[in-house]
Amino acid sequence: MTLQTVVDILAGTCLISGALLSFAAGVGLLRFPDLLSRMHAATKPQVLGLLLILAGAALRLQNTIDITTLVLVGIFQLATAPVSAHMVGRAVYRSRHVRTDLLVVDELAADRADGDGQQQADDAAHARRVQDA
Repeated sequence: MTLQTVVDILAGTCLISGALLSFAAGVGLLRFPDLLSRMHAATKPQVLGLLLILAGAALRLQNTIDITTLVLVGIFQLATAPVSAHMVGRAVYRSRHVRTDLLVVDELAADRADGDGQQQADDAAHARRVQDA
């Protein structure tokens, strides 16, 4: 086998593995019961799947400019996906749209209990605004 054949096989393996992980992320988005589980499915395998696809594309393209672009895409994905998922998760938790029966450990329960008085006042104000509209 020549070196190019080995690189093509490795690139194909990365592309197929990345596609399968991205597919698994999509299935998880449809099948998981609550928002936090769906966010986990949307970020973890999807990011790894994208990185594998980028690695496969880089192995196939073998051009410095293309590889640099792919590396930048990977870095931006790694920098933004976990942070955005974390922020969405906290916002959903604070707005009480989380199924607490599915949580194994609730580390934010103390923070949530401290803000209950303010949260109840915010909920009452929101209810008045909805009734007035």
